[in-house]
Parts: sequence; C-alpha cells; structure tokens
Amino acid sequence: MMTSMNPESISNPVTLEPTVSGTIPSDALPMTSRSQVKRLAERGHYERALVYEILDEGLICHIGFVIEGQPFVIPTAYGRSGDRLYIHGSPASRMLRALKTQLEVCVTVTLLDGLVLARSAFHHSMNYRSVVIFGQAEVVSSPDEKLTALQSFTEHIIADRWAEVRQPTPQEISGTLVLALPLHEASAKVRTGSPKDDEADYALPVWAGEIPLRLMPLSPIPDPRLPSTIAISPSVQQYTQRAQ
Repeated sequence: MMTSMNPESISNPVTLEPTVSGTIPSDALPMTSRSQVKRLAERGHYERALVYEILDEGLICHIGFVIEGQPFVIPTAYGRSGDRLYIHGSPASRMLRALKTQLEVCVTVTLLDGLVLARSAFHHSMNYRSVVIFGQAEVVSSPDEKLTALQSFTEHIIADRWAEVRQPTPQEISGTLVLALPLHEASAKVRTGSPKDDEADYALPVWAGEIPLRLMPLSPIPDPRLPSTIAISPSVQQYTQRAQ
C-alpha cells in the first residue's frame, strides 16, 4: 500500500467518484459472450450498482492473464473510482509489465457470506457475491489521475484515512506504476438462501441450514514504535466501530 504529497504539492485537489451504491447509476452493464453468466444463469446480475457495491466491499482481487501460453492468477489490492478499477505496484512487477501491453485480463472479486449445509453431501454449497471483469488495462500517465488512483487505494482500505496520513511524494508517485481497467464488461453472480436438497432428503434427520460468515476487525494493535501519546485515529475508530 502506498503511503501517501503534501497538499501544497498537489496542483489540483482530488475528488473521488462516489463509491456508495446508492449514488451509482442504476443502468445495466452490457451482456457479452464473456460476461454472460451461463452456469446457473438465474444467479447472474448485470446492474452496475450491484457490481460496484461488491467491488467496494471486497479487499482483494485476483487477476488472471496469460504470458507465452502460461496462465497466471495473481492476488492484489485494488481501488475503484467511477468506472475504473485501479491496480498499482512496482514498475518491475512482471504482472504490471505484462498488463500494460494491453493484454487481455480477467479480474475477479468474491465475498463469502455463508456456508450452506445440506442434508446430503452433494448439495453443500456457499452463499457468495462475486464479480468477474474482462478487458485490457491501460497505463495511467496523468499525474492527477495517478493521485486519484493512489487515494482510491487508501480509501478502499479504510474510509477517510487519506486525510490523516502523509501524501505521496513526487518521487513515490513517479516510482509507482498505476494501471486502470475500464469497467465496461463485467457481471456479478450471487447465491443466497437455504440449501436446495432433493425432495426425498427433507425427511432425513440431519440438521441443515446456513452458517453466516462476515469479515470483521479485531482490536487495533499499535505499531511498537508508535508513541503512547498518539491516540487511535478517527478513521480507525469508525472502521472498527462500524464493523461491530
């Protein structure tokens, strides 16, 4: 994660596009031969608001790509601003060097909401919300958009953290490769509810149902080099309290 240019070193203030689902346009993403959900198609969703809501709640994406016939799937952090998904890292990164050549990529994000326990082993499942994105990433060369991307990474981890920390220096920005993936071809797939057993199995004396799951923070652990006089910042307090 990038630490963060003093405000006076930024020529223009950065304003992120809304990432709250209620402020996202409700239009549907186009269904393509790649983005169309084919297996259990009734679980497929193409509403932009739902796709963005899942992306904003997730923390890790997996990026799939092929180099010289060898497939790779790499987990990485990401951020979203408007209709663009941002990834970043060292210019020496093999993945980023490959992706900046406009290689076709597939990006996935999955949220696990529960374990679904059926009466038969065959029908055990999971409740989840997932997004699959297809496209070509492009290099972000504009300093203002690059700063927007770095802000989106920080705010994606914890809202309002950007204003509390040191902003990236020009050297840090120039030493970071940022790529943007337009969110033009994507879909969501969602499973909710109880197990779907065979009718005859409902008479079996076996407990069935769902074990809900959620990701939640534990108590913050201060850096050993943090002076005891420094209190927990508001962004951390809000994050831990909201999750309880």
